[in-house]
Amino acid sequence: MGYHRASFAVDGCDIAARPRYPFAYHRGDALTYLAHLITSGDIERYTLVHASPPCQAGCALTVGTNASRGWGGSHIDMVAATRNLLDASGLPYVLEQPNGRAQIRKDLSLCGEMFGLGVLRHRNFELGRWATPRPAHPRHRGYVRGHRHGVHRTGPYVAAYGNGGGKATVPEMQTAMGITWTDTREELTEAIPPAYTQWIGTAFLTARQEVFA
Repeated sequence: MGYHRASFAVDGCDIAARPRYPFAYHRGDALTYLAHLITSGDIERYTLVHASPPCQAGCALTVGTNASRGWGGSHIDMVAATRNLLDASGLPYVLEQPNGRAQIRKDLSLCGEMFGLGVLRHRNFELGRWATPRPAHPRHRGYVRGHRHGVHRTGPYVAAYGNGGGKATVPEMQTAMGITWTDTREELTEAIPPAYTQWIGTAFLTARQEVFA
């Protein structure tokens, strides 16, 4: 949605059915689909590729609390395979991951406080074949609401992940992130606030205009 608001025509791909996805959509393995676009030459129809490979292998929650308590299972790190295809595409790209151990360059780090949102949701972005200045990270206004390590806190942000422990309700997540087109909890907990990708899309178009000016 953020790229759409930045004036891009958006095509999406995911392995799961996403009937609420508001743009052109291909259901299937994203790496297989990207490889097909490259080998067929259809990749030339595109201007920019954004990839958000599964983050569970390296995100802070998985390698921290979940690992210490034996929660969850094993996860495959798909960052390197994704980057290889992004490089092969020949296009500028954006590779996104949350805080944690994911092996990406942190060319950009965005936070909900930068956009006045009700979530913090820190996300890091590696930029391929283009660059833009990093925005300043403002001081947080307080805590994320809910229970953590046996302590309950109140604050201006909601926890848009998981269930219980004071985590956000579906309507709270929708409001906090600015997402109205889905009310599916799993989709909301995995989502990037569209303010992030609108900022990135606008920055990319600005950078491209400067190159050709």
